[in-house]
Amino acid sequence: MPALEDLYREIVLDHYRNPRNRGELPCPPAKRAKGFNPLCGDEVIVFVEVDEGGRISDVRIDGQGCSISQAAASMMSVSVKGKTLSEARELERAFKTMMVIEGGGSPSSPADLGDLAALQGVKKFPVRIKCATLCWNTLSEGLTTE
Repeated sequence: MPALEDLYREIVLDHYRNPRNRGELPCPPAKRAKGFNPLCGDEVIVFVEVDEGGRISDVRIDGQGCSISQAAASMMSVSVKGKTLSEARELERAFKTMMVIEGGGSPSSPADLGDLAALQGVKKFPVRIKCATLCWNTLSEGLTTE
């Protein structure tokens, strides 16, 4: 298991050091949502654009914070780009379920979550779960605001 933990750690560090989809989108047509964790100061800004067919056509992230919050935002942005709103919400549900179920069990297998599975070790540190889920809460807010 240590080799798998090392691999997961490398994935998280790679997304932190080389965040994907970093930047901004013009609003409108994109929606902008800002998430903030007052306990630690993590900040995530999500720009999301949904096409007429209900598919996330583009997503960008910005913000600052710990390696977990920023890596999670990068991973989230990659995982939802091109997905329908329904698929993105299902992915959010599966990710959040993975964060709370002991033993890593979730309706989706870790392989279904792609790089997001690398964050499953965060649940060993309950105070850090908010760091990993901040981007999902912010994305959800952006998708529900009109």
